[in-house]
Parts: sequence; structure tokens; C-alpha cells
Amino acid sequence: RRSNYDGLIRQVAFHHGVDPDVVKGIIHVESGYNPQALSSKGAIGLMQLMPETASLLGVNDPWDPLENITGGTKYISYLLKKYNGDLTKALAAYNAGPAAVDSYDGIPPYQETQDYVRSVLGILNGGRR
Repeated sequence: RRSNYDGLIRQVAFHHGVDPDVVKGIIHVESGYNPQALSSKGAIGLMQLMPETASLLGVNDPWDPLENITGGTKYISYLLKKYNGDLTKALAAYNAGPAAVDSYDGIPPYQETQDYVRSVLGILNGGRR
């Protein structure tokens, strides 16, 4: 259940200077709040961390909800700083990688990334969290 993660999300988000609703939106779109989610590309857990990214973020067990949320929140915090608070670019980079966002100076022309950004922003602008 989503509410099981509310306190954890709030605590981790505030620690990393991120709006908890952004973290909730990412989790909703990435995994539907399923801590056992595994994508066809190998992304793991609530915030769908790729194993290499998880390792770089200091996540030892990406299946653990606390570690996964901490790593994913740390990553979106980094991306928000990199893009000077531009949530659209940060979300696009979370999905497609910073190199793609940098090369297109914005959301890359990938349908998956465009849909992803639209979905998370839709949740933040009044959708379900």
C-alpha cells in the first residue's frame, strides 16, 4: 500500500531537499508502489534503479525500500541541482539519462521519455499519489 511508504518518503525527501510529492510521483509511474518491480531492462524496486546507478548511489540492496527510495531520491536531487531546479529536465534525465537530456537540451524525442515526464507531471498537478 502506498500509505506504508508516506513517512519514509517524507523523511528521505526532506533530507535530500526534494518535494516528497515528486518522489511519490516517480514511484507511482516507475513501479506503481511495487517494491518487487523488475523492468525488462533490469531496473529494480520502487524507484526502478538500474544496478549500475544504484551502485554509484551507494545502494547495496536495491530491493530494500529504504535503500531504493534513498538512492532514487538522492539521484533526483542531484538531477534537480544539475538542471537548476528544472523539474521537466530532471525527470527526463531520470528516465533517459543526463547525456540524452544534455544532447537535446531538454526532453529527448523518445516517446517513452515524453510519456514518462507527462505522467509524473500529471500526478503532481492533481493526479493520484
